[in-house]
Amino acid sequence: MEGLVVCPANHVPLTPLSFLERAAFVYRKNIALIYGNISYSWEELHGRCINLASALSQLGVSSGDVVATVAPNVPAQYEVHFGVPMAGAVLSALNTMLDATTLAQKLQQLEAKIIFVYSDFIGLVLQALTILQEKDKSCLIVLIHESNNVKKPPVSSSGPSKILDYQTVLEMGQPNFKIMYPKNEFDPISINFTSGSTGKPKGAVYSHRAAYLNTIADIFRFEMGKSPVFLWTVDMFRCNGWCLPWTIAALGGTNICLSEINGKEILDAIYLHNVTHFCGAPMILTKIANAIGINQPQLPHKVNVTVAGVLPQPEILIKLEKLGFTINHAYGMSEALGPMISMPWKCQDEYLSKSNEDVDVKIREGVHNIMMEEVDVKDPESMKSVPADGKTIGEIMFRGNAMMMGYLKDSLRTEEAFEGGWYRTKDLGIKYANGNIKLKDRAVDVVKTEGKTISTLEIEGVLIRHPKVLEVAVVARCDDVLGETPCAFVKLKNGCFVTDEEIIKFCEDWLQDYMVPKAVIFGDLPFNSSGKIQKFILRDKVNNALKLCLQVGCNSVGELPTPSS
Repeated sequence: MEGLVVCPANHVPLTPLSFLERAAFVYRKNIALIYGNISYSWEELHGRCINLASALSQLGVSSGDVVATVAPNVPAQYEVHFGVPMAGAVLSALNTMLDATTLAQKLQQLEAKIIFVYSDFIGLVLQALTILQEKDKSCLIVLIHESNNVKKPPVSSSGPSKILDYQTVLEMGQPNFKIMYPKNEFDPISINFTSGSTGKPKGAVYSHRAAYLNTIADIFRFEMGKSPVFLWTVDMFRCNGWCLPWTIAALGGTNICLSEINGKEILDAIYLHNVTHFCGAPMILTKIANAIGINQPQLPHKVNVTVAGVLPQPEILIKLEKLGFTINHAYGMSEALGPMISMPWKCQDEYLSKSNEDVDVKIREGVHNIMMEEVDVKDPESMKSVPADGKTIGEIMFRGNAMMMGYLKDSLRTEEAFEGGWYRTKDLGIKYANGNIKLKDRAVDVVKTEGKTISTLEIEGVLIRHPKVLEVAVVARCDDVLGETPCAFVKLKNGCFVTDEEIIKFCEDWLQDYMVPKAVIFGDLPFNSSGKIQKFILRDKVNNALKLCLQVGCNSVGELPTPSS
């Protein structure tokens, strides 16, 4: 149409940095962050982030440079989520549970100019840099201590040539520094590595635009009102804390950081600070349930908790709901900036009924958030949608605005992931008439037996109900006659004993015959740094053990080597 223009008056590149600017103005004196006896208002936090951005610029960080962190959920980790992109740089918050070799691989891929390191992990980082032979190169370390206001000397003279203290870096900054906003909203703001549960970890690159839009989606997804009190139980190195550092700023809320994540600390923080929301892995629900005392008082108000992953036993969920928690179950991945489908957990009759053939701890994942344009279950070959009958299995795919730009330095994998104009999750699922999506399994994890496709997640959902079972994983075991059969790896609770026959009998009461595990192996399960079970290791172990068993003539499943052997 004639007379229309796109100009700075009606188009400003989207970036979550604007949320901090607004918070410092609108919620100026409100408490932004609490960590032990440390607290900052939004005005103070904004000033610290400006100083950090200014200091980074003085240290030679320029537009497009990568700045990495190896730190837990301490105030500095929150501040870099604003300070680094304010300097025009790209943030990569790395998992603190990585081993030195894996960390070295990621640092090599990132080519980070500066690494912010919490003091507990300085040894790990120095070891990783030694592997890379980076000692004499220009990799600067900024050391974060338990208290942001404490200056300490460098911890090692044998490491990189420069180790600065975080507080010293902040004091270098100038309060009149001009924020380097993105010229293009598709400019990268962060790099988040996938867990690598099915292969080599990949660096998912987020844009300012996607982070901004996902932040808005968070407000609806987590049902947040004005000034929420958010407890940090989800790691900020996981999808930038599901983009929640920026969400809490947008709403002028309060961030509560903990020095230790355990059930008692979480409960104490909820009562002390009137926490309204927290998120994380399902294991936090078990930790809280185990910490509930006999005369535990009701929560002061409903507390909204969202977890992503396989839920614990229904008894734990019911116990938490009675105390005052509202539990939501989510599904997502690094490529989608965290959870993109969620649904409230409800104590439904069919959920607890043995008569239901489709017993599954996960129930349904729900529907997509407002920034995800479409979510569908498709035939991966024809790209046609499967019937919404709650039975037909296809690949879960989605497309929308809250998506990564691609994988860092890996064009081939990026093209494969976005083939056909959809993001291909490689997760299998079914679709219901009301639009709900239910995850069945990873495509690489399903068991195929006599023409049937078995969801290992459904079997695990039954096994985790056993009162003596602590952890479980089901994988496919090769079978000359049936093709594959389910094999269950089980870790029992401390002090408990049960036979493989008892486990199998328990499954027979809940599952159809073809889904019942034909073998049960007891022992520890292999987890990666993201807390996910590495099923490919278990598959290799059981099938290699099976070959060995055939060679030496094992007579029973119990003679197969355990996962730790």
